[in-house]
Amino acid sequence: MSVAATDTFFRSRWVERPPAVSELDPDQLPTGFRGAGVACGIKSSGELDVGLLACDSSEATSAARFTRNRVVAAPVAVSRRAELSRLRAVVVNSGNANVSNGEAGVAVAQSMASATAQGLGIEVAKVGVASTGVIGLGLERSPVLAGIEAALAALSARGDSFARAILTTDRWPKRASLRVALSAGDVVLAAQAKGGGMISPSFATMLCFVETDAAVEAHLLGRLLDSAIERSFERISVDGQLSTNDSVFAIAGGASGVAIAAGSDDELAFARALDALLRQLALEIVSDGEGATRVARLEVQGPIGATEPVARAVADSPLVKCALFGGDPNWGRILQAAGQALPDAGTPRFDVAIEGVTVAQEANAVPLGDAERGRLEQVMRLPEVEMRLSLGDGEGSSEVFFCDLGHEYVRINAEYS
Repeated sequence: MSVAATDTFFRSRWVERPPAVSELDPDQLPTGFRGAGVACGIKSSGELDVGLLACDSSEATSAARFTRNRVVAAPVAVSRRAELSRLRAVVVNSGNANVSNGEAGVAVAQSMASATAQGLGIEVAKVGVASTGVIGLGLERSPVLAGIEAALAALSARGDSFARAILTTDRWPKRASLRVALSAGDVVLAAQAKGGGMISPSFATMLCFVETDAAVEAHLLGRLLDSAIERSFERISVDGQLSTNDSVFAIAGGASGVAIAAGSDDELAFARALDALLRQLALEIVSDGEGATRVARLEVQGPIGATEPVARAVADSPLVKCALFGGDPNWGRILQAAGQALPDAGTPRFDVAIEGVTVAQEANAVPLGDAERGRLEQVMRLPEVEMRLSLGDGEGSSEVFFCDLGHEYVRINAEYS
C-alpha cells in the first residue's frame, strides 16, 4: 500500500469509499478551522515539532478518547480534565512524549494549554494537549511556549504544516480532507494522524485529530467516534506495544450550517465517511510501521470469546511478522501463535487460508500443487496479504491489521533515544 503509488486516499482494498464522499485537497481544513506547525527546537533535526489546531466557533462540540495504558503522559492527564465535549483547540508537540517527568511535566502540559487559550482568547478548559516522542526526557517550557506563540501567528486554513509537526518516526504525513454530500448540503470532514511504532490493538499508539464543519451534538459525535475507532485504530498492530500517549480528538464547528440529526440518513452517511476515513488512516499507520514493507489482514472466526485473543496473538507474533517480512507462507507460525492463545479445553480445529489458498485443515497440512505453491509465493510478496483462520464452529469474528517486522524496525528502536 505505497503512498507514492497513487494520489487517491482510499488506496487499500480493505476500505470501501462511501458513495457520498469525494476527496478534496488533503491539506484543506473545514471552514472555521485553522492549523499551523512550527519548529521550536525539540527535535535536533530542526523539523517541525509544535502543532496547533483551532476552531473559530464558540458553539463547537467535541469528543476525545485516550490510551488505556495505566502509565499516561502528562498531556493525557491534563486533557482528561478539560471540557472534552466543548473543545475548540488542540496543541501538540512531537519529539518528546512528556512522560514520567513528574509534576514538572504536568506543569508544562498545563502551560501549553494556557498559552494556547490566551492566544486564541478562549477558556483554557477548551484546549486539549497532546505529545509524542521519547519517554522520560524533560520537556523544557520556554521553547515550547515560544513555538506556540509562533504557531498562533502562523494559523491558516491549511493543515499541511500541522500534519507534519505531529510526526516522529513516520515516513510520511497521514491526512485527508473529504466532502460528504448530505441532504441539507455538503460538509467537509478532515483528519490528520501520526503513528509508526509502539502500536497495538486496544488503541494504537497514535495521535489523530478530526475536524468537520458539520454541526453535531457532542453525545452523537462521541458515539460516532467510538464506532469508527472500533473498526480502525482498535484493529491495528505494529509491535503489540501500547503507548502512554494515545489520543484522538474530534471537533465539530458547524460553520457549514448543516446539522446532523441522530437517527437520520445524514447521520448514516456521515458515519460511513468517518468510518472509512479513520480506517484508511489506521492502515496508513500500519503500512508506515517502522521499517514495514507490507500489511496483512487477519480474520479469525470461531467461538465467541476465542477469536479476539487469537487474532491479537497472531498479529503480535514476531515469528509471524518476520515470515511476512520475508514473503514466506510459513503458516505453521500462525498455528503456533493461535494455539498459545486458546484456553486449555478440547483439541484445536484450525483451518488456515492465505489469499484464498487453504494451507491447513483441522490443524493439519493440506497437500499443495505447484500452481498453489507458486501462487502463495507470489501473493506473500504483495503490499497487502489477506489471511483467514477458522477455529471451528461459532459466531465470533475478529479482524486485525498488522505489518511485517524487519531489520529497519530493530535499527530505529535501537537508536531511538
